[in-house]
Parts: sequence; C-alpha cells; structure tokens
Amino acid sequence: MKIVFTVKKEGWDTQMDPRFGRTDTFAVYNEEDESLSFVSNADTETMEHGAGLQAAKKVLQLKADILITGNGPGNKALEILKKSKVAIYVGAGDMSVREAYDAYRAGRLPKFESKA
Repeated sequence: MKIVFTVKKEGWDTQMDPRFGRTDTFAVYNEEDESLSFVSNADTETMEHGAGLQAAKKVLQLKADILITGNGPGNKALEILKKSKVAIYVGAGDMSVREAYDAYRAGRLPKFESKA
C-alpha cells in the first residue's frame, strides 16, 4: 500500500504540511518494501488558481492508496481523488510524518468527508 503525506521538507521526522494543494513536498511511503521517497510540489507555489487540482493529479500519478494531510483537499481536488478511491485522512497538520503514520495505523486520524 502507498501512503502519501503532505510535508514541508524531506524526512520521517519532518513537520507535516497542513495544506494540500500548496504543500511543498509529498512524502510517499510504500508499506510493501518500507521505502520512503519524496516528490516536490513546488510547481504549484506560484499558481494563482488550480493548485489543488494539480496536487490531486500528482497524488494519482504516485498511485496512492491513502492520502494523509492536515486540512484536506478543496472540493474540485476532492472530486478527482474520489474517482480514484484514494482514502483521505486529515488532522495530521501539527504532527511529524512518523507521528502521522503512527496515528493513522492506530485509527486516530479522521477520514475526510466532503462538506459539499
């Protein structure tokens, strides 16, 4: 299973980024081989609109099964992610990547539900 985290920089002990669309980096943890890699999301930094859509497309390209973030994606990005069956968990904005992973495994992160 591949789990994607929104993070501020690389490392297991780095701070999660509560933002989805404008996160600096995506951390990708592959549970099968226990590998952790990082993918830049800097290309959305200067975008006036559509950062969430671009980030959602990137999550799909990474073949994520689970997305863990702080606040969750906006409605347009959520539409794209829902079509792919990516499970989205929120509430990890003030954690490190390691803490967020542990909280997810322990069932302490709420599943994101759209307000729309």
